[in-house]
Amino acid sequence: MQLSLKVEHAALSNYLQQKEWFDPAEKVISISKPGEGNMNKVLRVKSDQGKSLILKQANAFVQKYPSIPAPIERIAIEAKFYQLVAKWPDLAAFLPAFIGFDPENHLMALQDLGVGTDFTNIYLKGQNISQDSLGDAIAFLSILHNLDPLEADHRSFPDNLSLRKLNYEHLFHYPYLTDSGFDLDTVQIGLQAAALSFRRDEELKKQVLRLGEIYLSSGPQLLHGDFYPGSWLNTANGFRVIDPEFCYWGRAEYDLGVLLAHLKMAQVPEVLFDHALLAYRRPMGFDEALVPQFAGMEILRRIIGLAQLPLDLSLEERKDLLSQAAQMVKTKTFAA
Repeated sequence: MQLSLKVEHAALSNYLQQKEWFDPAEKVISISKPGEGNMNKVLRVKSDQGKSLILKQANAFVQKYPSIPAPIERIAIEAKFYQLVAKWPDLAAFLPAFIGFDPENHLMALQDLGVGTDFTNIYLKGQNISQDSLGDAIAFLSILHNLDPLEADHRSFPDNLSLRKLNYEHLFHYPYLTDSGFDLDTVQIGLQAAALSFRRDEELKKQVLRLGEIYLSSGPQLLHGDFYPGSWLNTANGFRVIDPEFCYWGRAEYDLGVLLAHLKMAQVPEVLFDHALLAYRRPMGFDEALVPQFAGMEILRRIIGLAQLPLDLSLEERKDLLSQAAQMVKTKTFAA
């Protein structure tokens, strides 16, 4: 079964009935896109019996960039994440419920959380994230990072290394190429020249590569792996989390650093940033110095790398953020 908006309703109905995700007589009445998927193809399917579910299918490439190969097994690992966290109700409450997985078609069915919006609007001037929503984001990470590895059967969980190696290139390598093939002036005039000093900073690149080694290693905490505003949903039932396809057992400092980087890029008030940093419940062995380093790395790769964000920033504001980020990576402290 290959998902598309044009797939025949009857064929999809039969497939869903066979998988027992629909009742025997249940029929598809509409197929739509719930949003723009970056890694996978995602559809919302509604039935004549009032059911609505989300179908998510992986191909051997990145959905948004079909020329970039990607490990197709990522969807199976994401399915395992949903199945695992279902054991902890307080954690599962933040996520869509897992319905089923079809390994032959690399296709997963999830609960439809309803019409909602992600939080990428917080990058716009005049917009912000509420303290309640930010508190929920921190609560989710706190619970996730404090799962007992033995109870969660840590050793049996896939290492997701193939997808992490792909991500590694965009996090720790590609942004620092002096000739990446991506003209940053198409994002903002002057950004290409502004990137050069960071791409030539040998001490910065040395520290970034050290962080990359940590990223590719295993660790004691289960991570979401891509915990930023595009993976958060504002729904009628509150804050929810989606898209844990980059999940793995690693260092909790990575998830928290990424979250804090996006708060800085969204220019949230300092009081909210401090609240996030203080409210997070650290697991045992947590290394505070890694958090600003991972945060700085994320800012750098988002501004001078391929994975651009809808940042509502001037060139000078971007340059200031880049300078702060480089300082964070090299000094292991948050820049003022």
